[in-house]
Amino acid sequence: MQSLHAALDSGITFFDTADVYGDGRSERLIAQLRRERTEPFHVATKAGRRLNPHVSSGYTAENLRGFVDRSLKNLAVERLDLLQLHCPPTDVYYRPEVFAALDDLVDAGKIAFYGVSVERVEEALKAIEYPNVRSVQIIFNAFRLRPTELFFEQAVRRQVAVIARVPLASGMLSGRFTQLTEFPADDHRGFNREGAVFDRGETFSGVDYDTGLTAVERLKALVPPGATLAQFALRWILAFEAVTCVIPGARHAAQVIDNAQAADLPQPDAATMAAVQTIYDDAIRPLVHHRW
Repeated sequence: MQSLHAALDSGITFFDTADVYGDGRSERLIAQLRRERTEPFHVATKAGRRLNPHVSSGYTAENLRGFVDRSLKNLAVERLDLLQLHCPPTDVYYRPEVFAALDDLVDAGKIAFYGVSVERVEEALKAIEYPNVRSVQIIFNAFRLRPTELFFEQAVRRQVAVIARVPLASGMLSGRFTQLTEFPADDHRGFNREGAVFDRGETFSGVDYDTGLTAVERLKALVPPGATLAQFALRWILAFEAVTCVIPGARHAAQVIDNAQAADLPQPDAATMAAVQTIYDDAIRPLVHHRW
């Protein structure tokens, strides 16, 4: 709870969660925060990953309604601020009846708005063809620039919010990792580098560990005095017009405060933006650009 309180104290008013995070515990903690604080804030949750198996056919009106009802109970609210499909299989984006079911949930007053969380640009572009998709959560960071080429332009044109997820590339862009860094056995950064459990692009944005470390050393030269690489990486994301907000994770209150302070950094100048692009083009683009 200390991290959540630190977020509100730092001026953060948007929280992203999901029904599978801690099997609902994350949502219940946010409900507790509402009871303990009076400041208004918005909550986006996600649904779909409770399906087992997680397949397109499971995205039915009945299942979606059940997921929403469970989140409403966990969050102790009568209407969800924003519901996002939780990285569903690509086929889901080609099933209009799924989005019609979400429209019905809006009409029923159970959700205010809905959007999607995606793995690939293709999915994002297809999703925003549905007129009531109001947000897209997509991986975007200095190691994942493909969204800037077409998707950002289309999102701005359609007035769709862009929520940048995995903004620090699983911590790689914090600058804290070295060749000697070891991860716990249950940490995806140790077991999912090749996509053994879920999409490979989730861990370190799909960039292999050694390549990431080398690129990070080049990025460190761009960090302004008094800032950390993590803060610079977050502020760089906010420099893009299409980005509505960034959702870095945090394990403790100090990280929350550091992340929030990134918004106070000056806008990176054109030379700095170009330098990040060059590092991406040199070291990262050939490995990941075509994949996601």
